Amino acid sequence: MTVLDELAAGLPADALLTDPVSTEAYRHDEANFCAAGAPLAVVRPTETAQVQHVLRVASAHRVPVVPQGARSGLSGAANAVDGGIVVSLTRMDRILEIDPVDQVAVVEPGVLNAVLSRAVLEQDLYYPPDPSSWELSTIGGNLATNAGGLCCVKYGVTTDFVRGLEVVTASGELLRTGRRTAKGVAGYDLTKLLVGSEGTLGVITQATLGLKPAPEAALTMAAAFGSAADALSAVTRIMAAGLAPSMCEFLDGVTVRAIQDYRDMGLPTGAGALLLTQSDRGPRAAEDVAAMGAICSELGALDVAVASDATESAMLMEARRIVHFAVEKLGSTLIDDVAVPRSRLVELLDGITAIAQEHGVLVSCPGHVGDGNMHPTVIFDRGDPAAVDRAQRAFDAIMQLGLALGGTITGEHGVGVLKRDWLATELGDLSLDLHRRIKEAFDPQGILNPGKVLAAG
Repeated sequence: MTVLDELAAGLPADALLTDPVSTEAYRHDEANFCAAGAPLAVVRPTETAQVQHVLRVASAHRVPVVPQGARSGLSGAANAVDGGIVVSLTRMDRILEIDPVDQVAVVEPGVLNAVLSRAVLEQDLYYPPDPSSWELSTIGGNLATNAGGLCCVKYGVTTDFVRGLEVVTASGELLRTGRRTAKGVAGYDLTKLLVGSEGTLGVITQATLGLKPAPEAALTMAAAFGSAADALSAVTRIMAAGLAPSMCEFLDGVTVRAIQDYRDMGLPTGAGALLLTQSDRGPRAAEDVAAMGAICSELGALDVAVASDATESAMLMEARRIVHFAVEKLGSTLIDDVAVPRSRLVELLDGITAIAQEHGVLVSCPGHVGDGNMHPTVIFDRGDPAAVDRAQRAFDAIMQLGLALGGTITGEHGVGVLKRDWLATELGDLSLDLHRRIKEAFDPQGILNPGKVLAAG
């Protein structure tokens, strides 16, 4: 029997796609400049047993397997490889349990982040990780990249809310890691190892996620500044004042103008930077955002707006959530994802400005300034080879700058293909060797998402 025959023998008819017209849509995620192959087949399982069947067949024939979620990633981690099997997990989209006593949710990987967030809120619970793509990104994809989001500054990232996983191994066995309890230190922490591994160590088919009591609706403050440096000075003061913002976001002037051109939201297009902060501390929220606004005014903000209710806050927040779509209208993009210590943010922004000038490119720079994770985005004309070359060199220079400032090449988007060659620079030889040995222990045949994260050694 051929690989396709064996796959078909253990799957429902509608779970297996082999027509190139049908499989084309599953070839790549949202990252530009990342190679994507032509898959032999796309499998759309609806249960764990079907994923196990795929991995057993793939292991027997040494066929590569690429796990996929909603393909909203920005690093090429979900890109197909030639002759491989894509496992699209979007149809495994059940919320299996929400437990208000243990404060956990048990979910399949295809559940959308926003769907889970709304479902737990109905029981006065809160799932904090909220990437800007929360309306279309899946929990499985969030787990694969250890996604962050707008509320990380207060609550942490995806891994901080994962208690346990169900994972199909490269050989098709079922591995369960972690536990349901809030505490537990028995053995090595395989759960945290698997979160962020980008499908290179196993295929996640279920997750037990920790929840928190739902906070009251957050209030928002927006402040426009003449320069990025002034806005970042305000961030330093806000964080040092102990105001504990539940969100602290930065938009540079290029991004503000792009958003306003994309959708008229009344943003000050002449500003050099816009700072958005929130507080969700219930009765203290209004006091908090007023204090944040006062700090911004003291430090020279051109304009400060403090929302009086959740509706006004949501309107201000919409500007942040549409950044990706607005900037895409300016041209082709290469999206960086560097994170640096907050104390080095001014140096990062100044360095990015210098890099843009040196290479003759436009760079937009929004970011989660509260935790130092910025998204400098190089914008260029993809039809111009010279512009493409300048963009790539600017992109690399920004990553080098981030490392030089004591930071990292990726705060939340993952390595994938886009930053694979830079990983060795950040990790060093010993750490890289340990990574490869861990990969070999989980995937001795090298069939799980090959070519992603680790370059061939």
